[in-house]
Amino acid sequence: MNLAELRINYQKGELLESSVDKNPFEQFKKWFSEAKDSQVPEPNAMHVSTIGENGMPNGRVVLLKNVGKGFSFYTNYRSSKAESLDKHPQACITFFWAELERQIRIEGITQKVDSATAEIYFKNRPRASQLGAWVSEQSARIESRDILESTFKELEAKYEGQEIPKPPHWGGFELIPSYFEFWQGRTSRLHDRVIYELEGENNWKIGRLAP
Repeated sequence: MNLAELRINYQKGELLESSVDKNPFEQFKKWFSEAKDSQVPEPNAMHVSTIGENGMPNGRVVLLKNVGKGFSFYTNYRSSKAESLDKHPQACITFFWAELERQIRIEGITQKVDSATAEIYFKNRPRASQLGAWVSEQSARIESRDILESTFKELEAKYEGQEIPKPPHWGGFELIPSYFEFWQGRTSRLHDRVIYELEGENNWKIGRLAP
């Protein structure tokens, strides 16, 4: 396995300070729309990086579910990521769309989504996903998959013909950004990296980083 020989010469686009939107949220929406139109698989998949209690970084891929004043995703509040965010609300989310040779990295502070908003989202989830939120004690050690499947069947029978309530330990987090980086692959590894840094309220300063 010769990993040194694996390489792609990126040449699908360019990113110039003169062509980006002055508002990073609008620039994100533009790129996200282009990812959807290009049929990128799960364009809302994003890598969430958190800081563990031991100071070690921890990362996992989740799905973006809303863009408002921040970027929201949902989880079990007893999970390792939720416990990390409770203690260290600083986080980073990263999108990578290989088909477009693009990456977006966003840094900020997280906060919990209000319970009313989480309730609305939960009711719109597929029924199986609602049951899954009750079944999984996310990040806890379990003896076998059989435990998950048997518990799922028990709850499926219990709530047959009934509305499934949102678990009290389930909800969302919203990352409020202070930094954006938009990355566009270019030839000769001279990639474009355009950044937005928050200076004061709603004042975004645009800059460029070396590749």
